[in-house]
Amino acid sequence: MAESNRRLALFDLDHTLIPFDSGREWLLFLAARGAVDEAAEARYLDACRALVSGRGGIEALHRAVVAPLADVAEARLAQWVAEFEAVMAARVPRSALALVARHREAGDRCAIVTTTTRLVAAPFARIFGVPHLLATEPRRAGGRLSGEIEGEPCHRAHKVTHVRRWLAAEGLSLGDFARSFFYSDAHGDLPLLEAVTDPVAVRPDDRLRALARERGWPVLGTADVAV
Repeated sequence: MAESNRRLALFDLDHTLIPFDSGREWLLFLAARGAVDEAAEARYLDACRALVSGRGGIEALHRAVVAPLADVAEARLAQWVAEFEAVMAARVPRSALALVARHREAGDRCAIVTTTTRLVAAPFARIFGVPHLLATEPRRAGGRLSGEIEGEPCHRAHKVTHVRRWLAAEGLSLGDFARSFFYSDAHGDLPLLEAVTDPVAVRPDDRLRALARERGWPVLGTADVAV
């Protein structure tokens, strides 16, 4: 593809490419196998509500997903991740798969950019065939998950930092692309939505829906749009 025609396609994960919360589904998956206690989902939802209300941070949400696995061996964890991927593959909307496929087939550089921990997000990147995943990185100690975050979380304004750092490592910048897309459902992703040439609101929250209409951004009821 000619340099002048190069395009970038970035995708949020939860409630954008998938119409559900991947962290919650991961904990439900583990609970069904007796790997976490029955209260794990409730703790996670409490952390979600605290984050949305401003009473808590992304660290608590990440910890709710990762901390219960601190004593799990890597081999067992890898097995669960593979099983989770197989279960989730049947739940991914065909429209979302088609959207990503159109960008890939157009030769666009594609990446999922998500607050979700890499542990949970990686199976979805494989399902969608997206080669690049920018996610919140779980810290490990002695080969085991510590429950903490390594570096900056891939969250809100930090999503822009993660994208710029990833592109810079490949000798690129956002300005090198003739068009850059970012698909998201959340007003909290406004920094990255404003950093691309083609922001797209997908099943947006109320604040993002109002802003998208005000600015004339596409608003999608499903992750299905001609590119």
